[in-house]
Amino acid sequence: MEKVSCPVSRSPESKKERTMIIINIDVMLAKRKMRSNELADRIGLTQANLSILKTGKAKAIRLSTLDAICRELQCTPGDILEYREDEKDLK
Repeated sequence: MEKVSCPVSRSPESKKERTMIIINIDVMLAKRKMRSNELADRIGLTQANLSILKTGKAKAIRLSTLDAICRELQCTPGDILEYREDEKDLK
């Protein structure tokens, strides 16, 4: 099979306007009075990978991981995931 590349040009303006999905695990951990290491142990995730999710450095999350997090924190994906239009909202 032949590989086809699709070049994407990005202007400085498009970086400012990119959309973001924020993972608010810290908020739910605080509400449930649970520590990160306890959640990581319960769902079988390394503390390093949970930290990547918490800091927003993750590029993706498996649905099975999201399911396990929601099960342990007794919440829905909407309680953890937040959509923000603009990076300026983070400051």
